[in-house]
Amino acid sequence: MSENQNLLAEQRRSLILDEVRRRGGVRVNELTRKLGVSDMTVRRDLDALARQGVLEKVHGGAVPVVEASTHEPGFEAKSGLELTAKEDIARAAAKLVAPGAAIALSGGTTTYALAHQLLDVPDLTVVTNSVRVADVFHAAQRTSGPRQGAATVVLTGGVRTPSDSLVGPVADQAIAALHFDLLFLGVHGISVEAGLSTPNLAEAETNRRLVQSARRVVVVADHTKWGKVGLSSFASLERVDTLVTDAGLPEEARGVVAEHLRRLVVAGEPEEGADI
Repeated sequence: MSENQNLLAEQRRSLILDEVRRRGGVRVNELTRKLGVSDMTVRRDLDALARQGVLEKVHGGAVPVVEASTHEPGFEAKSGLELTAKEDIARAAAKLVAPGAAIALSGGTTTYALAHQLLDVPDLTVVTNSVRVADVFHAAQRTSGPRQGAATVVLTGGVRTPSDSLVGPVADQAIAALHFDLLFLGVHGISVEAGLSTPNLAEAETNRRLVQSARRVVVVADHTKWGKVGLSSFASLERVDTLVTDAGLPEEARGVVAEHLRRLVVAGEPEEGADI
């Protein structure tokens, strides 16, 4: 981490969290030197990250939280993490969407960011099991009024999860009857061994139906999702056409992704490879 007194709080906290996860723990005095900020600023950042449940404060520093494979953070808890990365990923993913396409967006904070980027793409049909994603399109229509080319939004029914996704038999049946060009899928974890996974068994089944109904699958996931494994796997890496991620993904992981996926898009970096 480079020293920079002008780092925004979000950037500092992202750097701190990366350092904690990479090293298995950090001390406050190490962070003050590396970030070039005061002891009090670092402690405030650690307090904020501890409240989000992503690290644990210990005497003189912090250590990572070892999450159970069944732990599912709520939407609000996840929405405060990796904000810049999610916005970058959303902008890159939006470029994959052509006017008039039928697309699906799963639940998650990254797909929520993507929904905002798609408001000006004309004539979309958007299938989603995310209450938050549907609200983005509905709020835009309420604000601007009826307009030509506005998206048609299909919200599945189902039982609401902590991440504000709708899952279960009702959602599964609705999705199974549909077919879409592109699925944009947010994930809890992604790894070679477990593929795509989630801590929620019902959400895993609904995501499995989304994957089955999609002609192409695009995973939108920031670098912190790499190597995470939830309770239930719902798709192998080979089922994914494209991973859109951020520049924090390590080189080693990029090499592994290249072996299993047809396309890797790193937001903000030049891309090698064919169009989707």
